[in-house]
Amino acid sequence: MRRTHEQDPEPGPDQDTGQGPGSWQPDESPQVSRPLRVAVVGGGPGGLYAAALLKRLDPAREITVWERGAPDNTFGFGVVLSDETLGGIQHADPVVYRALQEEFVRWDDIDIVHRGLTLTSGGHGFAALGRRRLLEILHERCRSLGVGLRVREEAPPAAELSAAYDLVIAADGVHSLTRAAYADVFGPRVTTHRCRYIWLAADFAFDAFRFEIAETEHGVMQLHGYPYAKNASTVIVEMREEVWRAAGLDRCDEAESTERCARIFADALGGRALRGNAVSSGGLPPRPPSSWIAFRTVVNDRWSCGNTVLLGDAAHTAHFSIGSGTKLAVEDALALAACIEEQPDLPAALAAYESERRPVVASTQRAAAASLRWFEELATYLDQPPRQFAFNLLTRSRRVTHDNLRLRDPAFTGAVEEDFGCPSGTPPMFTPFRLRGLTLRNRVVVSPMDMYSAVDGVPGDFHLVHLGARALGGAGLVMTEMVCVSPEGRITPGCAGLYTAEQAAAWRRVTDFVHEQSPGTAVGVQLGHSGRKGSTRLMWDGIDQPLDDGNWPVAAASALPYRAGVNQVPRELDVDGLARVREQFVSAARRAADCGFDLLELHCAHGYLLSGFLSPLTNQRTDGYGGSLAGRLRFPLEVFDAVRGVWPDDRPMTVRISATDWAQGGTTVEDAIEIARAFAARGADAIDVSTGQVVADEAPEYGRSYQTPYADRIRNVLGVPVIAVGAISSWDDVNSLLLAGRADLCALARPHLYDPHWTLHAAAEQGYAGPGARWPLPYRAGSRTPPTGRTDAPKPRLSLG
Repeated sequence: MRRTHEQDPEPGPDQDTGQGPGSWQPDESPQVSRPLRVAVVGGGPGGLYAAALLKRLDPAREITVWERGAPDNTFGFGVVLSDETLGGIQHADPVVYRALQEEFVRWDDIDIVHRGLTLTSGGHGFAALGRRRLLEILHERCRSLGVGLRVREEAPPAAELSAAYDLVIAADGVHSLTRAAYADVFGPRVTTHRCRYIWLAADFAFDAFRFEIAETEHGVMQLHGYPYAKNASTVIVEMREEVWRAAGLDRCDEAESTERCARIFADALGGRALRGNAVSSGGLPPRPPSSWIAFRTVVNDRWSCGNTVLLGDAAHTAHFSIGSGTKLAVEDALALAACIEEQPDLPAALAAYESERRPVVASTQRAAAASLRWFEELATYLDQPPRQFAFNLLTRSRRVTHDNLRLRDPAFTGAVEEDFGCPSGTPPMFTPFRLRGLTLRNRVVVSPMDMYSAVDGVPGDFHLVHLGARALGGAGLVMTEMVCVSPEGRITPGCAGLYTAEQAAAWRRVTDFVHEQSPGTAVGVQLGHSGRKGSTRLMWDGIDQPLDDGNWPVAAASALPYRAGVNQVPRELDVDGLARVREQFVSAARRAADCGFDLLELHCAHGYLLSGFLSPLTNQRTDGYGGSLAGRLRFPLEVFDAVRGVWPDDRPMTVRISATDWAQGGTTVEDAIEIARAFAARGADAIDVSTGQVVADEAPEYGRSYQTPYADRIRNVLGVPVIAVGAISSWDDVNSLLLAGRADLCALARPHLYDPHWTLHAAAEQGYAGPGARWPLPYRAGSRTPPTGRTDAPKPRLSLG
């Protein structure tokens, strides 16, 4: 009874919210080894399936399901389940599996229609059935097993159920009353998003999963459609809230909305009508029909409270654009039943259930958030070339990537690569990229990484080996760590500098090595000043902790310590101090040019000095260098202009920014776009888009490629080249980001610490041996993966019994 998952279009029941009885604490609940009396609140697929599984595992159990609506009440029309989910169902309950198999319609293609052009990608593999039919199958199975079904009946209050039953399963949807009753224990957080959508149906079957874009006078609208029966399809129409209001749809009832959506997407529908999903409620207070909804993401700190456990949408939601809440709920049911069977008692079972499901759900919610944001910002992608737009849409959640899309549909992916400019047999990451007079042989950047290994700011043998090894490893651009422009601008005593002739000579040794031993690799310098985050210990001795002795004074935009009571209060820079710092940057830039660096990056991120001017959380000045965003930009732009003035015209300059502070009241993505716009207007050749590290109480949303949406947004709003960074861990991620038009270059840090030859190994793993990834002559013999064991053993031919 193992479980996997993804999600396909299906929201949870749209129930009224309300407060249940007062909360109790977990230690007040009965402790049972095997729950024999089970109450299930909510008769959706998750609740019904959990009831059926638990009854099947132990026929002696007394299980009752309460559903306040009629047995065929539902929201949405079709349910899509993956082969992985079906495999779990097959092993757990072959009867349900066979019934589902008889009902499924299957298809492989996705059609993307944009500006009159239909692009088709195949090989995806979908299976769907009607949600009402799914409920019928589960009702039949529950009745056959002896589960008590109490439909059109409100469940008793949560506290009564928990006292009367061994186990209470709260499967009562996104507006769970059970969750509300124990909110102080579950810790729910509900986020409402920026689009409105409506669930509709058409009485014909699309022949593919269809995405269609309508550019109306009011704004962009999109249709998501897929078949769920031989003569029926789910149709979801979605748009930004401001578009919905401008179109007057906020003033339409369901019938009017349905008619207008059918007119807007008449081509997709072949002129046929749409229908809504209004339902009766069996004499109970009516549940809302499938009218316009703003999607809500539900997250809970805990999923169990004593003997009450959350399941499905009550515990978590994930945006319909990546899959089904039904699918998640069914897999929750599988996991819960298995854990109850496997664990010695109920507390252990509920802990194991949450431990198993939480990371899987979190991964799905991250993918769903990426997909949701993509559709919220759909308008920014409309001018992309058609195939790139389609590829971007298909890979929006980061679950579908360049590599697996190439396996599913090599012809489609090959056409996207050709449009991108990939020579035959060349992965996107090994296509060249030009910045001013510098042409990078590939799109891989060794991200700046502080090594804390300099002595008096002088880079030594460690830096030569560290940077030289990564240059030999094939990256198109190797960046230094943040090189400090003054002694007081260092973060730690081990930080490198470029404020003395000795330091410049040491850096020249590095650039000469890279240019002579790894021709075609560019080496860039990142110039910065620590600001209020300076005078601290080496990272491994206590990151951001002040020195035990030998501290130097620090300066910043405002007299605000990085951490009150821990780090020293910085001196607010006056006009003379600003001029002095500006000149320090200029002097360092002159030395960098003389050292032979190919590119210069101005560090305006991560809470260091220039970043401290940009963020409203760290800049509280009342003069012309604070206040509005224009004021906060003033000094960083002055430094940029001064550095650009002495940096050779043919060599590019980039700027690293923190596109969000991950803290309330800090830099927003809209601010980041304006910051990038300002630097680009002054001559920045690319924006290196990082996030955070500005304030100590930040709350980043970590995950794979978690910072790349900010680079994506800046690139596609402004049309400026961007460097994406942030948990990009695989060459497949790099290819996907580039081909989708979300980034121009990809900077990787930890992968290059793990493997200095990461880029060359990526080329070998993709079978590429072209000019974008030349092996150094002394290393060429190692350009193939070495064998790991004998491969010449004779294969068995006969089996003799």
